[in-house]
Amino acid sequence: MKLTILGCYAATPRSFTNPTSQVLEIKNRLFLIDCGEGTQVELRRNKVKFSKIKHIFISHLHGDHFFGLVGLISTFRLLKRETELHVHGPKGIKEIITLQLKLSGSWTNYPLYFHELDSKEPQLIFEDEKVTVETIPLNHRIYTNGFIFREKPGDRKLLIDKAREYHIDVSLYKSLKKGKNVVSEDGKLIDNKLVTSEPKPALSYAYCSDTMFEPRIVPRISGVDVLYHESTFLDDQEELALSTKHATAKQAATIARDAGVKKLLLGHYSTRYPNINLFRSEAESIFPQVELADDGRVFLFE
Repeated sequence: MKLTILGCYAATPRSFTNPTSQVLEIKNRLFLIDCGEGTQVELRRNKVKFSKIKHIFISHLHGDHFFGLVGLISTFRLLKRETELHVHGPKGIKEIITLQLKLSGSWTNYPLYFHELDSKEPQLIFEDEKVTVETIPLNHRIYTNGFIFREKPGDRKLLIDKAREYHIDVSLYKSLKKGKNVVSEDGKLIDNKLVTSEPKPALSYAYCSDTMFEPRIVPRISGVDVLYHESTFLDDQEELALSTKHATAKQAATIARDAGVKKLLLGHYSTRYPNINLFRSEAESIFPQVELADDGRVFLFE
């Protein structure tokens, strides 16, 4: 699982930082999560292939999370894209984007599908044979969702020498990888666990931006491998975090601790702070496994 941070700062773009956007590569799928201004420039800078992006997930309709979307959609058109594109986001996103495309005479020459969300309950919004994506209803000033990306369990690992030892025909190897018991060439029923080993653990990634401190999400993200949680403010601005419905680094760490996640990734920093290492210091007082997102950083999780 590979995560590329394209932007992770709050509010307005600066010459050296960008608002929120990231790319998650999981099971050979490439998902774009949020699309603030500058996203397509950062995609190029990080050598992400535009053509591999087939699904975009927008958390909410504040500009620093989607103002780059219509530009990216238009660039796909200029690049003669033919592959369909799916945009998953709050109700209203279709109206916003299609109005801009209409008034600029920039209708796409590829299939563009919108999957609008308005449920305040968790939903399964994407599934294929290898990955699922579910929403995490969040508590922000407008309707907002986070997202959980989960790998489906892979095939069991075949122990070739053991399979030969038990005289299992090659034609049954696929069944073994799927966890089935099989009958050997000499008519014996072979327990699958004798000739296979456990698959690699399925990984999971939870994305939570923007949200105030919201303990109700803990059961939804329990045990995930990586949690990205907004940390707009430090503890000295807890009252401002409350009034703007954002979170502090300590509050993000509290969610991570209570959910039993393996790693916490902080982001969505207010640009008032000169050093993002301050966020790590505060979070580590609550939860030790902390990483800092930053523009251009790439994280590999196994």
